[in-house]
Amino acid sequence: MLTCKEQVARSSDYLDGQLTFRERLLMRHHLMFCANCRRFIRQMRLMQATLRILPEPEVPDAQGLAERLASELKRNS
Repeated sequence: MLTCKEQVARSSDYLDGQLTFRERLLMRHHLMFCANCRRFIRQMRLMQATLRILPEPEVPDAQGLAERLASELKRNS
């Protein structure tokens, strides 16, 4: 059986479906007996769902930013 520390370390991979069949079984076995880890996984799922519905942040124009920084450096030199 996994320890709580091991379960937490693998929780992101578990939620993303990146564990092997054996590793998923170990996780599920631990979650059957550990209420604290079940609560942790529920909170992680809620956080993932919340992050999915947030709007994507605007990405600044990297080229424009580089040009502005270059001109600022020339001006201050």
